[in-house]
Amino acid sequence: MLKIDLAGRRALVAGVADDGGYGFAIAKALAEAGATVCVATWPPALTIFRNLLERGKMDEGLRMRDGSKLEFERIYPFDAAYDTLADAPEDIRTNKRYKDAGDFSIAGLADHLTADFGEHPLDMLVHSLANGPDVRKPLLETSRPGYLAALGVSAYSLVALVARLGPLFRPGASVLSLTYLASERVIPGYGGGMSSAKAALESDTRVLAYEAGRKYGLRVNTISAGPLASRAASAIGIIEKMVEYCAANTPLPEPVQPADVGYTAAFLASPLAAGITGATIYVDKGYHAMGMAVPPAS
Repeated sequence: MLKIDLAGRRALVAGVADDGGYGFAIAKALAEAGATVCVATWPPALTIFRNLLERGKMDEGLRMRDGSKLEFERIYPFDAAYDTLADAPEDIRTNKRYKDAGDFSIAGLADHLTADFGEHPLDMLVHSLANGPDVRKPLLETSRPGYLAALGVSAYSLVALVARLGPLFRPGASVLSLTYLASERVIPGYGGGMSSAKAALESDTRVLAYEAGRKYGLRVNTISAGPLASRAASAIGIIEKMVEYCAANTPLPEPVQPADVGYTAAFLASPLAAGITGATIYVDKGYHAMGMAVPPAS
């Protein structure tokens, strides 16, 4: 029987802070395929995330298909906006939500991994990171700092992570990110430069597939997922409408489920996808293929 087998492999999923988003679904799917999973969490959300885990508030979401419970091998503090700790401004480093986190930068994450697991600790990296402080503003009203912040955290952070973590991967490793159709189509209300960031992320996926493929043997892909009303996506302000609209206008008229994305990620991370790199894989019930809205049923 052909199956996805990730036993003996370690994944790092960057951008998990609860059990409601695509990052968590991917982490769970990788674990169900046999991988061990570490997560990296934004410091302001880290204490809440740990409390939810310790108090059993996430037990239902952590339950896997075989009845066992997903256990994260490590939970690291991580802010993708900073390549090194020295890059973080003083007011960030001394902020009460950061000051006890240790080195939360990209370089710090690499150091934590090698200290915990040795010189080559990784087989999979999942970039589940996106943030745009002006996301509710139209592009014409987006500030330069807001636009650049969206690009930095949502797109450049993938480049920075692959550059820093590239030497830490074992042979046959996979890198995966999450994008959205706003990279190529106009989604009114998805503003603040986030559509530009997703377009950059997809372009960088192709270039990294070549550069990191030649240099480190990595496969680099991205999943273009349909909208999900997660806690993080609530910042957009119209996420419920986005989900409803897509579900009404897809070839398969139903919302995308987190597990749909998780299972695709597990496949892409596995040897079954050894020939796939530089690709944008749509997991959106076919919405990307539609050219006009479906008339409502009478």
